[in-house]
Amino acid sequence: MNNVKRYPTKKIFVGDVAIGGDAPISVQSMTYSKTSDVEATVEQIRALHFAGADIVRVAVPDLKAANALKAIKEQTSLPLVADIHFNYKLALIAAEVVDCIRLNPGNIGDKKRVTEVVKACQQRNLPIRIGVNCGSLESQFEDKYGQTARGMVESADYNIKYLEDLGFDDIKVSLKASDVQRTVEAYRMLRPMNNYPFHLGVTEAGTQFHSTIKSSIALGSLLLDGIGDTLRVSMTGELEKEIEVGRAILKDAGLVQEGLNIISCPTCGRIEADLVSAVAEVEAKTKHIKTPLNVSVMGCVVNALGEAKAADVAIAYGKGVGLIIKKGETIAKLPTDQLLDRFLKEVEFEAKKEGNN
Repeated sequence: MNNVKRYPTKKIFVGDVAIGGDAPISVQSMTYSKTSDVEATVEQIRALHFAGADIVRVAVPDLKAANALKAIKEQTSLPLVADIHFNYKLALIAAEVVDCIRLNPGNIGDKKRVTEVVKACQQRNLPIRIGVNCGSLESQFEDKYGQTARGMVESADYNIKYLEDLGFDDIKVSLKASDVQRTVEAYRMLRPMNNYPFHLGVTEAGTQFHSTIKSSIALGSLLLDGIGDTLRVSMTGELEKEIEVGRAILKDAGLVQEGLNIISCPTCGRIEADLVSAVAEVEAKTKHIKTPLNVSVMGCVVNALGEAKAADVAIAYGKGVGLIIKKGETIAKLPTDQLLDRFLKEVEFEAKKEGNN
């Protein structure tokens, strides 16, 4: 059951994806191809789409990339965010095509240039994501506060007010550092200061292993505080894994009820079966199931019966035989080599039954 009370935020739309308010928390990623290479970028966006991404962002560092956006947008269905730094003219080109602009108003230049970008976004009802990174704070904030959470918050607050002064409030905000502590501190500090939706993420989080750890701690902590409306798990070159981990964080934080929650015991000297292989097979053969179910795969009877009481379907392995348990009731006692097939059949049955309710 989800007992997390989300912070009330303004609802905005990136394409047809709602962010904030009562909208589901969306998961997004960013391509690493050269955006000017339309074919490669479209291929990566399609891979993200099939992995379950809700939104995709592309870098727009130069005119070639900006001019490629139209062809990319024509070949993809995911809402498209253009990542802009410094050059307001690139933002103006992108605003004709994409669904959202990501920038820091403070590094675009004088107010006249920012005003032009705002007007272009207003004409097409595009939101602007204010993206604050700890490693690239404006000098007035870094000189005063250093690369700290306070510096990030002051930068974000300044840029929010900058847009508000221009009559623009279709805003979402990100505050990213490369470590857990500053990231979490910054989001928590800024949250009471406005009601704009937050894009969560730890930036430059490293390889799949390190990124998963950092993102799970930081994003999980914030989500359990009710903070966060969309997120990205940043990994070095692991697009589909970004989405997989992001979805898993939402699921294990209790914010998404979808698919199996697989409970399996840590391996120890009491196990009576090849539990590692059994759990791997269960994961592989149940990936298609979207119905939320609790299933338990336990290697001995010590904890199995207790865990089975809370499981929709459970296996309890024993010496040469084992039990199939549904909702706390034993329905079969079978030889070990027959258990897994029966278990999977019962999981499929429960998924269909619950899915039709």
